[in-house]
Amino acid sequence: MVLRIAVLLIMWLSVLPFAQAQDATSAVAPRELVVGVKDAPPFALKGADGTWSGLSIELWRQVAKAQNLHYRFVEAKDMPELIGQTAAGKLDIAVGAITVTVDREKILDFTQAYYSTGTGIAVPIVSVMNWGTLRRAMTSFNFLQAVVALIGLTLGAGILVWLLERRQNEYFGGSVTKGISSSVWWSTLAMTQRSSAEKGPQTILGRLVATIWLVVSVITIAVFTAGVTSVLTTSQIQGTIASVADLTAVRVGTVKGTSSEGDLIRRKLKFQSYDNLGEGLRALRLGRLDAFVYDKPLMTWAIRQGYASRLKVLDVSIEAQSYAFALSPDSPLRKPLSIEILHTIQSDEWTEARVRYLGEEPLSFR
Repeated sequence: MVLRIAVLLIMWLSVLPFAQAQDATSAVAPRELVVGVKDAPPFALKGADGTWSGLSIELWRQVAKAQNLHYRFVEAKDMPELIGQTAAGKLDIAVGAITVTVDREKILDFTQAYYSTGTGIAVPIVSVMNWGTLRRAMTSFNFLQAVVALIGLTLGAGILVWLLERRQNEYFGGSVTKGISSSVWWSTLAMTQRSSAEKGPQTILGRLVATIWLVVSVITIAVFTAGVTSVLTTSQIQGTIASVADLTAVRVGTVKGTSSEGDLIRRKLKFQSYDNLGEGLRALRLGRLDAFVYDKPLMTWAIRQGYASRLKVLDVSIEAQSYAFALSPDSPLRKPLSIEILHTIQSDEWTEARVRYLGEEPLSFR
């Protein structure tokens, strides 16, 4: 009996470490994370073979490798679906060009931001003069200021000649109204070099003033012409939109369900929504829109790929934006991922990825 108990005890002691090792292994074995992605070049690009690449994808791969995470990608058709499924817990994490907003923060968790940008404005490149550009140029403050100055100089020269010639020259004589109108008309013709000598001033002082006015008028016309040309050329280059304030008077588009749409709503601007960036840029290219509002780096990438000679992104931003990974609410991954992101974006690999996908670094990074 004692021998039997001793044998059983030895067998139990030999099996116990193996069982504990199995339990420990099953307890720490990481599960496969479901990572949601959405095509948003250059941050997330889906290849023809179904593989994913892009700036955010590379960052995720570096972070996941450092944290020894196992995962699989699941594609979402649009941003609302990506956000909704992450908030519902169907996706563990969402990766791509995901902007941190107040509304999303209420239903999601976000990691440390890894990219700072802004909402941009894309417009057509104006290659020919159009009525909108001409109207904007002709009603600009600089143009109106030049016109008023030219009229003022013409009136001043005409009245001065009338004061000197009204008693000695019949052409400038008569009533005050007739005399001033004749003298102003003469100064106008003199400025355009259309006046005749017989109808000009006859007195010495009058002719001295006329000589000075002829010289001044030539310079004035040259300066005025140069100023008008500058205004029209600047307007032709810039088009009808130069700032956010100009969006109130033009046709604006954006992508529905995005933070850019929220920016326009908060500013109470009228706009037309499109299903994706490609549709919006095509509408802008065809003249159905005057401006398209969306994330600046995404628009810059898309325009470089197919609209470089037709569209451009203005050097202005509507709202500041930060990109981060989105997590399901109360995710235990938030803190370790944030720490790893901060570590990774300081590495040479991340710098090389930025240069490779963006070409340059005009924006600030975190």
